[in-house]
Amino acid sequence: MTTSMKSNFMPPSLISNLQQVLALKSDATEKHASEPDKVSCHSSSSSSSCCSLLPSEDKQCPKPVVLVTNGEGIDSPGLTFLVQALLDSHLDVYVCAPRSDRSVAGHSVTVGETISVSSAQINGATAFEVSGTPADCVSLALSGALFSNFSRPTLVVSGINRGSSSGINLFYSGAVAGAREALLCGVPSLCISMNWKKDVSCESDMKDAASVCSPLIYATVKGIQDGVFPNSCLLNIEIPWCPSTNKGFKVTKQSQWRSSLSWKAVPTKKHPPPANFMSSQQSLGIQLAQLGREASIAGAARRLNSQHKNVEIESVGVARKMSSQKTIKFYRLELLEEQQENADEDLDIRALEDGFVTITPICLSPNVQSEIQTSVSNWIAGAVLSKNQLAL
Repeated sequence: MTTSMKSNFMPPSLISNLQQVLALKSDATEKHASEPDKVSCHSSSSSSSCCSLLPSEDKQCPKPVVLVTNGEGIDSPGLTFLVQALLDSHLDVYVCAPRSDRSVAGHSVTVGETISVSSAQINGATAFEVSGTPADCVSLALSGALFSNFSRPTLVVSGINRGSSSGINLFYSGAVAGAREALLCGVPSLCISMNWKKDVSCESDMKDAASVCSPLIYATVKGIQDGVFPNSCLLNIEIPWCPSTNKGFKVTKQSQWRSSLSWKAVPTKKHPPPANFMSSQQSLGIQLAQLGREASIAGAARRLNSQHKNVEIESVGVARKMSSQKTIKFYRLELLEEQQENADEDLDIRALEDGFVTITPICLSPNVQSEIQTSVSNWIAGAVLSKNQLAL
């Protein structure tokens, strides 16, 4: 597994933090056997890396709080592997994720309807499953109504999601929407996805993806604590289909690539039209009330027109028969993957297909994205250079 970094558009602060974390993990692994007493808070190498991110090296130092959500639902393997990786790093992890797959829900929210929330357990982390969208989950979790253990997390991470959210696809992505909702609420966020390949990728690849993105998460937490992480954008992180053989990290720009939308007609016999009776979910009382209203309307019509022999009065039965004659068709939407040809090597989908872990800054206002990137990079470069920590 490679850990090289391409500096294309990469904020110097992120490079510096990432290299520090990688160096700490490497040093801790080499020195752990001979110098166990030098580990500040915990005995394992991964723990020492994490503890170095904390504000203090005191044994009682508070843990950074990380809120995790996703687009595919609470039972997604990617979510489970990510939570385990964060717990192994001794971060304080909380989960609020959709109950079912909402990976293409976009940034939709549930308004005017009641959603349900159930407690769950994911490798020991405090977790809740929500009958809403990813944006609902993050909004609820940050509202203070659900979690009483923290007022504001250090970081929100959405992932690890199966399938690319590169290019225009990010507008459909419920996973990206979860991270974007955190940004709207003023909380730094990451969205992590793996470029899943049908009939090629397997569940163990998601575990490798969690290992690959862990140093970047650590670096982000450290950057937030140091006050140098760019807070005006979220980072959309895409991991190639074979995480263990990735070519390194590369900051990219959003492309115009998107999956093709393919609508297909579904035979009616697979979806029979509704029967001419009330839904079984309705109570008997409601059914009787409805029948009573229909009978009253029909009776009133007969009385009003009793003196007009040529007027045809429709019975309730006839009205139902008429309504049942309307045509009902069924269609199903499928997303078809397309290869991006002749794309710039600095665009997200091209770099991802080339085997890089892509990092794409996503701003709320695209018009100022380049300005924000330049100003943040220049300011951080000066701060890092003063400490001789910049290495491109």
